[in-house]
Amino acid sequence: MTARNIDGVALSAQVRGEIAQRAAELTAQGVQPSLAVILVGGDPASAVYVRNKVAGCEKAGIRSLKFEYPADVAPEEVFAKIAELNADASVHGILVQLPLPKQFDEDKVLEAISPEKDVDGFHAENFGLLLQGRKSFYPCTPWGVMKMLDSENVQIKGAEAVVIGRSNIVGKPMAVMLLSRGATVTVCHSQTKDLAFHTKRADIVVAAVGRPNFLKGDMIKPGAVVIDVGINRLTEGPNAGKLCGDVEFDSAREVASLITPVPGGVGPMTITMLLANTVESAQRALEAKNAQ
Repeated sequence: MTARNIDGVALSAQVRGEIAQRAAELTAQGVQPSLAVILVGGDPASAVYVRNKVAGCEKAGIRSLKFEYPADVAPEEVFAKIAELNADASVHGILVQLPLPKQFDEDKVLEAISPEKDVDGFHAENFGLLLQGRKSFYPCTPWGVMKMLDSENVQIKGAEAVVIGRSNIVGKPMAVMLLSRGATVTVCHSQTKDLAFHTKRADIVVAAVGRPNFLKGDMIKPGAVVIDVGINRLTEGPNAGKLCGDVEFDSAREVASLITPVPGGVGPMTITMLLANTVESAQRALEAKNAQ
């Protein structure tokens, strides 16, 4: 068996077309979706992520605002900007690019963003709503994974699913989303004994551990769906400088039925779902305005 790739680039283009149409309809009704991005410091990877997000906004008809600060900025200055954006009715989404310099408490920064504008889905209130199965802004990467599974008509209800990783950004919300759709979910992590015991019985495996080529083909159940959230840059060997995921792609694709490549898999969907959350926030703002 050789797995078929789930093409995140193609799916992202399709979903972004739908987002652009919704954005145009909202703009015609007097509410143009707007995303504000805050970048602190000169981290090259963060700068690339922000640039891609701004470019995605422009192509989708979403107004983008970018606020850049030096690495030694006083936290109070950034908190003041967040408060200003929270109060600005024309801004529908606020994103603070992580990681932040050491003088910041990242949890406090994320909590400072209004839950109604938390289009990253990181605020405790939105995560609590997700846990309860209520309407919230979903974290973008797990939501993108769910879109990919649905695009391939993967049977989630009743499936055995294993999530490798327990981060607040991917692992935990991913487990909750799969659980809410009827999967039986096991969350594995660095302290899990005999990881392969769990992964070999999984119909769906989501690898989000941040370790290159961590999940091997002999750890996968034949015919399983393998979702690789990892993105790692190799530093040694003949492939130094190249990107790879958390899954050893060549061995895994010989066992799985469906697999996401790196790059070109989950990555494009993350920004896409950020745009979707921004448009959804604008939709809610319009509904609230019309209800007055």
